[in-house]
Amino acid sequence: MGILWTIIIGFVAGVIAKLIMPGNNEPSGFILTTILGIVGAFVATFLGQALGWYGPDQGAGLIGAVVGAIIVLVIYGMIARRA
Repeated sequence: MGILWTIIIGFVAGVIAKLIMPGNNEPSGFILTTILGIVGAFVATFLGQALGWYGPDQGAGLIGAVVGAIIVLVIYGMIARRA
């Protein structure tokens, strides 16, 4: 159930991150933005567990997932700009 919850939170976080950071360098497609949001949620969960903010069975909350999604969108924008 934890992975499913992270995916749902990541979906919402991807949409919120895209609304916060609209731009030409980030992916404009809804599906790609959603996937990057889910990846951001997993990144936030991993970093939060590594730093001791979350327990081993806890996932990132909505705010952490949005921050993770913004980080992933920025990195994706930097990589896409070079290509």
